[in-house]
Amino acid sequence: MINRRSKIAFVIIGDNKKIVIPNSSMYRAAPGRLKGLRCIHTHLNHEALTADDLTDLALLRLDMMAVITSNDDGIPRKIHAAHIMPRNSNQKPYQIMPPLNPGELDIDCQALIQALEDELSRVSIGHQADANTERALLLSVSTETKPKAKESMAELEELALSGGIEVVGTVLQQRSKADSRLLIGRGKLQDLAIFALQEAATMIIFDQELSASQIRSITDQIDLKVIDRTQLILDIFAQRAQTREGKLQVELAQLKYLLPRLVLKNTAMSRLTGGIGGRGPGETKLEINRRRARERIARLEKSLESVRRHRGQQKAQRLRKGLPVISIIGYTNAGKSTLLNTLTHSNVIAERRLFATLDPSSRRLRFPRDLEVIITDTVGFIRDLPKDLMVAFRATLEELENADLLLHVIDISNPRHEEQIKSVEGILTDLNLQKTATIRVLNKIDLIDPQTSPRICRHLNGTAISARSRSTLRPLVEEIESTIATISRN
Repeated sequence: MINRRSKIAFVIIGDNKKIVIPNSSMYRAAPGRLKGLRCIHTHLNHEALTADDLTDLALLRLDMMAVITSNDDGIPRKIHAAHIMPRNSNQKPYQIMPPLNPGELDIDCQALIQALEDELSRVSIGHQADANTERALLLSVSTETKPKAKESMAELEELALSGGIEVVGTVLQQRSKADSRLLIGRGKLQDLAIFALQEAATMIIFDQELSASQIRSITDQIDLKVIDRTQLILDIFAQRAQTREGKLQVELAQLKYLLPRLVLKNTAMSRLTGGIGGRGPGETKLEINRRRARERIARLEKSLESVRRHRGQQKAQRLRKGLPVISIIGYTNAGKSTLLNTLTHSNVIAERRLFATLDPSSRRLRFPRDLEVIITDTVGFIRDLPKDLMVAFRATLEELENADLLLHVIDISNPRHEEQIKSVEGILTDLNLQKTATIRVLNKIDLIDPQTSPRICRHLNGTAISARSRSTLRPLVEEIESTIATISRN
């Protein structure tokens, strides 16, 4: 392995089957750049470049891959070399150069590599202007039907955009059975590595949750940051948390996610957490990090227990005052905070993005019939909500247990609203809240065809509103008053 200064960086000796390329993270490739290493090697059977050679060239973003063939006496015959090509629909993603004789090696590698990088870097010029923006390639390896897989991928793209990530492309692969080691075939991973390089991507986001061993296997193969859907959601939650309680909950979920992944001593975690589990710390340092994580988890759980006790005191006060409690629930970005603001004339943060609200907000609301209630906004639900988040946000979700009435806000302008309803109702069942009185609130009625809205309302058995327009809320207010009155009588 030779670096850009023409110095030998590594000498590798393999066996009769393979060579193992060592950790070269100190030669980390930037977006639109190659790794800065050329691999020059031999084969025992005098072959030219093999499929494995070309795969390593792509996955590791090497400057060049070359093999020296020889005769039975070990005398060099021909040198076969290849390099990655910038994107061109008429060509393969790499180019194999004409064979070279041992005396014809003055091909000016540095100039060739510089020209290739100049071409590749044109894609990343805009990205370099904002170095804080990640560029991601989204990948789904699904065993579901194509429509379901596409819906899930569309949601992953929304999550990425909500997390401030620029999406450079999406790849959906359907398989009857996912690869237990890589989730995706090695050949497909090679194609993705080249596509990511050509698009100056800085990371790959999997729609499926990756096990610790899968993350290790994938990051051993590819020189890119790799995260899964769960980690993306955790990152969004970390961005959104405002209160001490919210921050405690997010940190607890992140640590519980990361802890099993600290077991592995490879470069996967170093790309995500600045060196934990990467080359250098050794097992002692690794064990220290694991112990510290466990200690921090214990402290966070103790702090959240204090939060739950405080909530219990608030609940007792509300019970003494006899005020009914209404909780607004629904899929993320359905319009829950907007509805709370419109009903109560308040200013809870309401943005058109996923998980804009993490910290619950409660307001008093007096209805025309002189009925006073406590109305609470909650964190949005999502399909396959990560288990660690469900556990960490137990204190928040316990608010729902205190509710006399649930307002299930549904964005009926979203083509996936029926799937979202099933996801929310599934979580309510998991929380044993399926018997709590619930009103379906069909929001964003102004964004759908007026002729189809009556049919949708009948089909979903809900009350249509536009949460931004107070004038549309009268039927909902009347239904809430009627339902609360019925609950009070019982």
